[in-house]
Amino acid sequence: MDVMPTLRDIDHSQGPVSAPLSVMAYASYQCPQARQAHRTSQELRESLGDQLCFVFRHYPMGETYPLAQTAAETAEAAGAQGKFWEMHDKLFANQDALDEASLVQYASELNLEMSTFLHEISHSIHTPRIQSDIDSAAQYGVEVSPTFFISVCHKGNANLVSLVRQILFATLAYGKKNTLPAAEDKREKGSYKQPVG
Repeated sequence: MDVMPTLRDIDHSQGPVSAPLSVMAYASYQCPQARQAHRTSQELRESLGDQLCFVFRHYPMGETYPLAQTAAETAEAAGAQGKFWEMHDKLFANQDALDEASLVQYASELNLEMSTFLHEISHSIHTPRIQSDIDSAAQYGVEVSPTFFISVCHKGNANLVSLVRQILFATLAYGKKNTLPAAEDKREKGSYKQPVG
């Protein structure tokens, strides 16, 4: 299934939902390819600003990445205190140190209320939230981390060349050079799923 997943109230997003370009990532914090993709998504967010809505969903792949589930729970616990994106960036930046002591240190560095944070982590409070992302991944055919869904909506042809270049940058950078649909011809909202392996 290659349609863009429906945005939910619980999703973590940056940028206006009405932006002409939407990118949804399913990823594991312990996945090296996801870290590379994170850097690209940061560049896209910086260059496109309000023209991009970026959405992140958890896809820990615990059998492959045993520290990813707790990292995801750490991000959610930070999110409960209004600092999801700060922790999100910190986890990818420190991917080689996702042990429990390091995660507690990151929470402290972000000035989280530590007793609440530790309670939520030790009691797996955010596991159902992460499982809802994993369930949606299965629904939309996600099998690897990271996988991207890209949805484009453009009216007329103003700034179309720039927009298409950004889409190509986000997708072709990972070698999938022959599967992108002809975005120039779209006049209604469409989508494209880009797994990165």
